Amino acid sequence: MRDDLPLTVTHEVRDRCLCLHLQRAARAIGRRFDEALRPVGLSHQQYSLLVSLNRPQPPKMGDVAEFLAMDRTTLTANLKPLERRGLVVIAPDPKDRRSRRLALTDAGRDILVQAVPIWRRTHDEVDALVADSDTGGLRQDLTALTFADQAGRERPTSPGRG
Repeated sequence: MRDDLPLTVTHEVRDRCLCLHLQRAARAIGRRFDEALRPVGLSHQQYSLLVSLNRPQPPKMGDVAEFLAMDRTTLTANLKPLERRGLVVIAPDPKDRRSRRLALTDAGRDILVQAVPIWRRTHDEVDALVADSDTGGLRQDLTALTFADQAGRERPTSPGRG
């Protein structure tokens, strides 16, 4: 050990670092949902992406990327396997040919119908793990952290809206 980097720094990061704790929790919860959704052939990320498309009108790619806090390049990469499986259609926006709109196919809706009860059951298990916590407050705090770098901009449109 060096005097200018004592073990106390490691302990401080272990005990204080929100980034470390959030990443560890995200990986653990992601594995749990991935395993649960495996029977329908989806990862938790694919499930979230498909659910975000369950809207009355096909959303623009940029709106979905913003809602999922994902850059467009990553969203495009995540859409490709779903498009190949026939779960999603990517089409030019009729009002702006440079823009793309994303839509669930009937097969995409069918797989979501199978996946939603699995997600609910798994979420109930996760909620039970943190039953003594204020999960609503946790979600608000996580949302605030997610969009803190977008100060001054509106929050992404939720899937239930436009």
